[in-house]
This record gives sequence, structure tokens and C-alpha cells, in this order.
Amino acid sequence: MPETSAARRTLPAGEPWWRHSVCYQIYMRSFADGNGDGVGDMAGIEQRLPYLADLGVDSVWITPFYTSPQHDHGYDVADYRDVDPLFGTLADFDAMLARSHELGIRVIVDLVPNHTSSEHEWFRAALAGDQAARERYVFRDGRGRDGARPPNNWRSVFGGPAWTRVEDGQWYLHMFDPTQPDLNWWNPDVGDEFESVLRFWLDRGVDGFRIDVAHGLFKPADLADRRRGETFPMWDQPEVHEVYRRWHQVLEEYDGDRMAVAEAWTDTPESMARYIRPDELQQAFNFHWLGASWSAAAFRDVVLETLAAVRPAGASATWVLSNHDVVRHVTRYGGGPIGVARGRAAVLTMLGLPGSAYVYQGEELGLEQVDVAPEDRQDPAFFRGGDVGRDGCRVPLPWSGATPPFGFGPGQGQPWLPQPAQWKDLTVEAQRDDPDSTLSFYRKALAARRALTPGLGDEVTMLTTAPGTLAFRRGNGAAGLVCMVNCGSRNARLPADAGELLLSSGALSANGMLPPDTAAWFRAT
Repeated sequence: MPETSAARRTLPAGEPWWRHSVCYQIYMRSFADGNGDGVGDMAGIEQRLPYLADLGVDSVWITPFYTSPQHDHGYDVADYRDVDPLFGTLADFDAMLARSHELGIRVIVDLVPNHTSSEHEWFRAALAGDQAARERYVFRDGRGRDGARPPNNWRSVFGGPAWTRVEDGQWYLHMFDPTQPDLNWWNPDVGDEFESVLRFWLDRGVDGFRIDVAHGLFKPADLADRRRGETFPMWDQPEVHEVYRRWHQVLEEYDGDRMAVAEAWTDTPESMARYIRPDELQQAFNFHWLGASWSAAAFRDVVLETLAAVRPAGASATWVLSNHDVVRHVTRYGGGPIGVARGRAAVLTMLGLPGSAYVYQGEELGLEQVDVAPEDRQDPAFFRGGDVGRDGCRVPLPWSGATPPFGFGPGQGQPWLPQPAQWKDLTVEAQRDDPDSTLSFYRKALAARRALTPGLGDEVTMLTTAPGTLAFRRGNGAAGLVCMVNCGSRNARLPADAGELLLSSGALSANGMLPPDTAAWFRAT
């Protein structure tokens, strides 16, 4: 087997693989279709793994593929120990995992511990009168005459009340869709079950877990009403950290630096860092970076606050610009050529920072958010009044050809969400051999990161530059790296520490200054 760039990656002695990895998020339904039914699957992933190895990623995170009625596209799990037939079989998963490891790519799978599907055997038993099963979920009597009103005033993230009444008159909690009943993490049966689920997938060889709604497992025991202006006081309860201390011990039973990364939407980097203390999870998504506006000052604040928060825990930061739940960052940054230029500059900036970077599928092609027609939408959040929903960032990838389905699967069957015709110029095939394409830029940036950043350490020194710009230095002497991004409206003079140009997201000006909406790496002087 030819050696790939992923297989050649070397790590400093004693460094776990995840600490500075580049992880590529695969949204299962929309990455690649292996059997032509219009939905992504395990076979499609396996077929496209060489593309990811060539891109230069170190790991992949795969969204849920477990047995599910697909009301929330896999985040409503009916069986945590099997693959849904829509996506293949356990044998298909094992083959994909083995091929990934052959190519030097680690595999992170999504775990959904906050809730199950309403078709999970536990919930079916709960509705059938099994009291032990009912106590594994959050059931309560209602308020008012005959308990006809919900137990409290909580609202679902997807819109509407967070409670649904069942035939015997009680109500159950669902912070998302009614088909996703919340588990009762005060019940020890729940914790025991998920430790068993962890071991099931670790025994199969997975390298890590992404923990969905990691901050939301425990709800306050009193289930008090939300006060006016409060967002989600029921989340980020202190008891959740004991769960992750136990999971840390489970991960340590296995070799190979197994890991877990938290999806924890917290108010500050300091509260985010509580999830990555030395005896808890290895990483937590840094959504403060994702949420920063196109502003050098905003970027600087997030960098400094994030690094200050993670260092006391001895942890590494994470940096992410897009995922399957938010508007793609090219669109957030203005769309069109400006959005693409800013997106390239932002990713080069984050790749220069210490820690782990997460790349969402399609951002390497410069894809924008798609305005999906109402009749084509499938996101349950859209149908419950949750704005326009998340379909626009989940449209299946364009691989080749001049018309949809752009090689997404064999044949000409249309994928589960329609692709815009203008993507013909953004396919992998159209960009692969164009040295100026966004895909080529990502390949260069990931290769440069791999070659230039090992051994630089986690220290970041901010440099003095013009307003509207951010520049920082990593490492000492000629082996050091200087990164600068220009978020302003004028060409900006380079910092004094900037030496040889190593890589830029766009061309520098004729006089060697950094143009607006551009980032560059330099060898430190």
C-alpha cells in the first residue's frame, strides 16, 4: 500500500495523537453515497477515504449511524450497538474503520447520551407501564386541574414546549423533538448503560467519541421554571463532571490514547475548560471561536481567553469554524468572493494556533449555506418553528460532473437534499488540479501545518500590528512561525518578526503588504 501523508505524520515523544490533530467532520447522510439510494453511508465513506488521506487530515468524526427512525437524522437513537440499515451493517463499519486505520486516519464516533429515540426499547417499556424503565427518563405529573399543564415552562431547543403528555396523564421531558425523550441521569442505570456502550465501540477499535449535548445530561432536581430572560438554566449542572471522570477511567483502560470531545455550549472559555480537567474529557469544542465575528479584536480576545482557560488543565485548545448545526462560515463572513477569501484567511489563522482543528465537510471546497426551499426541508427544528433549520449546511457534497447529483452516489438518483446547480464549479473534480482553488489551498495549508508546527509548543506571543489586524508568533528563533490576518479595509504592514513568506490565503500586495481579508504565515526572524 502506498504511504500517505496521513500515515507519515510523526508526533513529538509522549504527545497523544489528538492534541494537535486536524479532524474532518463527516455528516453521515451527506458525505458520500455508496449504494445509490441518495443517502450517505458506510460504503461511501470507505470509498472516499483516500480523498481524506490526500487532503491531509489526521482523524474523522462521523455523526450518528446507529439504528434510528431518523426523525432527527440519527440523533434519535433506538439502538446504540448497531448500524442503521440505511447506512449499512456492523461489518461495513468494521471495514471502514480498518481502511481508515490503514491510511493513518483515526475514527471518532458520535455518542448521544442526553436522550434516546422514542422507539428505544427502554422508552417503549416505559410507555407500556414498566416503572423501572420509566424512571430512566424524566417523567412528571402536570400542573393545574387534572395535571393538564406541563410540569414547568421550559421550551424545547427546536421550538414549542419541552414536555409531551402520554396516555396515563404524565408528561415526559424532551429538550429537542418529542421523539427524543431526555434520559434521567440521576438514575444509575443510565450511567451503567452508557459505560457499556463506550466499551462496545472501544472494543471494535474506535479512537474516540464526540459527546452530543455534553453539558445537558443532568437537569436540576427541582425542575424549576425558567425566569424571564434565562436561556437554559437546566444545563451545565455540576453533577455531569462525575460522569466524565468515570468515562475518563473507561478510556484509560484501552491503549492508543483513546479520547472524547465535548459538545458543550457554555457561556465562557472558563466554563468550557471545566470539561477538560486532567481527569475528565480530553477536549471540548471551542464554540467561542466559531461565534466570533470577522474582527481582529474578536479573534484576539477568543485566542487569549481560550489559551488562558485551557492551560491550567494541561489541555489543548480546539478551533472550529463550521459544523452540521450552524450556518457555514463562508456565508457568515459575507458570502461570495469576500466570504470565500475570509473563510480561507480564518482557517489559515486557526491552523496556526496550538491545539486541534476541526474541519466540517465541504468547507475545503468553499461551500456556502444553501437556501433550501421550504418544500425540500427535512430538519425537525424547521417544522417546530426553529427558524430556517439546519438543512442549508447539510446539503450532500459535490464530487464530480456538471449537474446534480455531482457524483454523490452511483447513477443519477437525486440525494436526500437537493444540490444547487451552481456547485458545478465547486466539485472536487473541478478544483482538484486548480492550484488556486480552495481545495488546493486546504491541501497546502494542512501540509504546511504538518511540516511547520510540530515542536513549536503551545505558547502564543501577540505581536503589535495595525488596527484591524491580528498577528502572533509561535516558537523561538528561525524555527518559529508568525501568522498574521488582516480583517481591516486597508493593506497592512507586516510585523517586524515576519521573515520569509511560507503560505498565504491570497496574494500579497505588490509592495509586500498584507491585503484585507487575507492571512499569511511567515518564518520568524
